[in-house]
Formats: sequence, C-alpha cells, structure tokens
Amino acid sequence: MRLSSDIAAVVTGGASGLGKATVAKLRAEGVKVAIFDRNEDLGKATAAELGATFCKVDVTSDDSVEAGFAAARQANGQERILVNCAGVGNAAKTASRAKETGEIKHFPLDAFNMIIQINLVGTFRCIAKSAAGMLTLEPIEGERGAIVNTASVAAEDGQIGQAAYSASKGGVVGMTLPIARDLSSEGIRVNTILPGIFETPLLLGAPENVKAALSASVPFPKRLGRPEEYASLALEMIKNGYFNGEDVRLDGAIRMAPR
Repeated sequence: MRLSSDIAAVVTGGASGLGKATVAKLRAEGVKVAIFDRNEDLGKATAAELGATFCKVDVTSDDSVEAGFAAARQANGQERILVNCAGVGNAAKTASRAKETGEIKHFPLDAFNMIIQINLVGTFRCIAKSAAGMLTLEPIEGERGAIVNTASVAAEDGQIGQAAYSASKGGVVGMTLPIARDLSSEGIRVNTILPGIFETPLLLGAPENVKAALSASVPFPKRLGRPEEYASLALEMIKNGYFNGEDVRLDGAIRMAPR
C-alpha cells in the first residue's frame, strides 16, 4: 500500500512507546493519523507534537471504540490502516503459597479477565470495526486496507507469572491468519508483530542494573529494542502488498527463560 496524504490511519495506544513511534513514522510519510488512547493528557500532547488527531478511547468499550472511529473518520476520512498497540500486562502465578504465611492463593480471575479484555478482545474489537469501515472503500492498487497487530514473544515464551499476558498475546497470534483469510476477498491484509524486550516507558523507568541485565540477555544486538524499529517493521507490513497472515518476532533472537 502506498503511503501519502490522502491515506488515513488509526493507531491504538498511540500516545507513547511503540504506538507513538508508529504514529511518527506514518506522519513522516504524510499519512493522516488518529491516536486512540485512554491517557487524555499524553494523547493530546503527542497529537500536538506529531500533527495527529487524538481520540480518547477505551478499547474494552464498544461505545468508546465506535465513538473513536466516528471522530477519527470525521477528521481524517475512513482509515485504510489500523495499527493495534494498545495493551497492558500483569504478573501472578496460577497458584502459589505466600512466603511469610504459607497461605495458598490463585491468580485473581478478575485480573486475568482484564488482560484478556484489553489485549485480546480489545484488539479484535478494533479490527472488526475498522475492517467493516474499510469495506466501504474502493480498492487502491487492488487493496482496501492493512492491519498490524501487536502480540509479544510471551505468546510463545511465556515466563512464570505470565499466564494471562501470554494467553492474551497468544490469542492475537492465533487469530491473525483466520482474520487475514476472512478479509482476503475484500483486499485487506492482516499481520502481527511479536516484540521482544523494548524501550517502552515502563522499562525506561527501571533501574540501570535491571536494564543492563535485560540488554545482556539479548543474543544480538545486546540492547533493548527501539520503538522506531517496531515502527519500521509495521510500515513494511503496511507497504509490502505480499505481506499477509504473518506473525513475526522482532526480538534480537531472544528466547525467554522461565523467569
């Protein structure tokens, strides 16, 4: 797909991290971008910085997502590009004993469900609603749109305590091919990136010794991934018309240990 000023895009979780880097790359190509994010202050600041449109959106809410797409399309026109970066994580063992008391507890089911609702259901919600909008468009050079999702290497190498996170990201990987097949007759491509350890706002706030240890665990290059490297792959998936139905690790060849 060609990228130019007559193309519109939506980036969920676009106020910071991987999403912000993707917004910046798309804007550099002239694409009109709408940022979906729950953080209103940061979202507005990022939109002002990059010349994008901000829409406060909670991906767990049908009404919020519908309103976000309506506002984005009012500002920029129907999107041909959707990049899903909105996501969260948590950590707890499936069942464990408290060190101090020996009390047995299990992973809180509401916390498990929250991760699934944001990372998996929220991603699918945005895909389904965006794809329905893309179906109203006339094809350009044979295609109507391109969708890029964000999973994680945890989808394949889940660590101790990552049952919910790995399940949510594994679900994103698992639905990529069937969605690509669902939308193939309409000229819409779907791909997913599985990032490794990246310089996200959360990790950048970690102590230097923690960041150094994480960097050393990457085979090559021995550093954290940079958000612009994620964005570069996302744009290649959008531009390359033969890229479809793929799940691609972007991780410096890391394979996560159990802990």
